[in-house]
Formats: sequence, C-alpha cells, structure tokens
Amino acid sequence: MSFRVLLVCMGNICRSPTAEGVLRQYIKNNELGDRVEVDSAGTHGYHVGEAPDARTQRAAAARGYNLTQFRARKVARQDLDYFDLILAMDRSNLENLLRMATPEQKTRIKLFMEFAKNFDDEEVPDPYYGLGHGFDLVLDMVEDGAQGLIDEIRGRLAKL
Repeated sequence: MSFRVLLVCMGNICRSPTAEGVLRQYIKNNELGDRVEVDSAGTHGYHVGEAPDARTQRAAAARGYNLTQFRARKVARQDLDYFDLILAMDRSNLENLLRMATPEQKTRIKLFMEFAKNFDDEEVPDPYYGLGHGFDLVLDMVEDGAQGLIDEIRGRLAKL
C-alpha cells in the first residue's frame, strides 16, 4: 500500500515544485520511495506545461534539488480522490481547493506549513514577484515542513 501526497500553489512553477523536489529527496533519504508518491499542481492553469521558474530552479539546485524534469499542471477534480493528502502552500489556494472538494475530500486538504517544526508561519509566501532571497526563504520553509511531513507519512504508513 502506498501513500500519495499532492503539493499545491497557484501556478505550479515556484512553491509547489520546490516542495515536490524537496519531499522527493527526503522520501529517498528515508528509504520510503517505494511507498510514497508525490506530485504537485497549481490551482490556476497559467503555466501548464512549463518548467519551474528559473529562479526557483537555481535556488533549488544550489541546495542539491533538481527540478528540471517537473512541468506545471492544474489541479484536476480526480486529484481530490486520488491523493491521500493535499497540501496548499497558502490560504488562498487552500480555499480554492476546498471549494472544489466534496465534504469527504475536504478532510484530506490542509496547509503544508501545518507540518513545520521551526517556522510558525501558516503560509509559504509566493516569491514570484519578489526579490531573489524569497526563493531561499521558500526553501527554508519547505525543508522544515517536509521534515515534519516525513514524520506524518511514517506514522500513516505504520497504520496501513
């Protein structure tokens, strides 16, 4: 039995592909690769088919994460049934997901930063229109959240 996680931001070119890349590496490092599936998507289809933002890729590469193979896609209705946990990067995207969801599906939708241990922030800020340091902050926050998420996934897998 496997566990499936979907990471969601607005356009799927900055925050959610960063989270996907980091989480994939943490899953590999924790030898969970055969039991956990990870994907990312956006609530809006502005960038469908595009690679992650070049600044996102540079910041991730500087820490050893390779995002070059990812391509933006929009959240589909079937994602809400398929994934066991759907994590929004901010409240706006959380609300968009909740509007799409049935009552049963809503139980699987949360904010990504609920799993952070060191950051108190509820939202991962969108670095798209900001300066370069925003991409490093996103990585700091995502690494923190991903570590907590690994703990959550381990617990859920133990119950399967």
